[in-house]
Amino acid sequence: VADALAERDHLARGLHVVTLERGAAYLKASATSLRFDEHYTDSGLRDPNLTTGLHSVFFYGQYGITDRLTGTLNAAVFSRNSVNALASGTTQEILLEGEAINGLGDADIALTYSLAPREAAWPLSVSLILGLPLGQTAAGEQGNLALGDGEFNQQLRLDLGRGFSFAPSVQGYATAYAGFNNRSNDFSEELRFGLETGAGLGNGKLWLITRLSVLESLKNGATAETVSNASVFANNTEFVSYGFEVNYYVTERLGLSIGAQSVLRGEILAAAPLYTAGVFLDLK
Repeated sequence: VADALAERDHLARGLHVVTLERGAAYLKASATSLRFDEHYTDSGLRDPNLTTGLHSVFFYGQYGITDRLTGTLNAAVFSRNSVNALASGTTQEILLEGEAINGLGDADIALTYSLAPREAAWPLSVSLILGLPLGQTAAGEQGNLALGDGEFNQQLRLDLGRGFSFAPSVQGYATAYAGFNNRSNDFSEELRFGLETGAGLGNGKLWLITRLSVLESLKNGATAETVSNASVFANNTEFVSYGFEVNYYVTERLGLSIGAQSVLRGEILAAAPLYTAGVFLDLK
């Protein structure tokens, strides 16, 4: 799930707000792992494929440029895409050698502007998210190894949030977003929607987060016929996915996170969960 690998973190800080205060920063290093031997076809059915893996190391950073403007960078600083060898079921003869590529993956840069004051009951923000095609595309003998999709994304997105306080030591928030993603190189444009809720326990020391994400392709671009449907970065991908994340503050600023994401419905994407683990620094 390529979009899941480029997931924008929304860790709550007290009562949830959309943008950071001026001079505040949030930094995170994480590793993601996706390994699958089945994929969803363009009709939503599951088909087998050679066992394929995509493992990445991400750097994610947010910085409060002003109280209402936040800059974000999310970059796959290292990725490895591999496919296992194909062996005969009767003779065990290797029919197709396994392959792998390593290198830099794609990156996102974004500017988020708060349309409402920080003290507003319903913080509303607009973001411009640019996806930079830095990763290698369509490598390997079968053309199904890639570290990026090779196209330039320009996404416009609206986020609406609300913070809650259930008790002196229990806080929470809920956010929703909707976005339109324009894509280059004959890739189809996309509609993106999502919901996220979080609960902070122990005066915000432990945060439990759940997410629901929807991606709908307009299917108005050329189909990438040279790239297998089993590729992580194929065109015309669609999904409804759900996930969870657990964040624990070891100190006031330093914390650890683990999470997973899976698919309820999919087209042209990997049929397997994505796992992630990381360490973050919250410089309020």
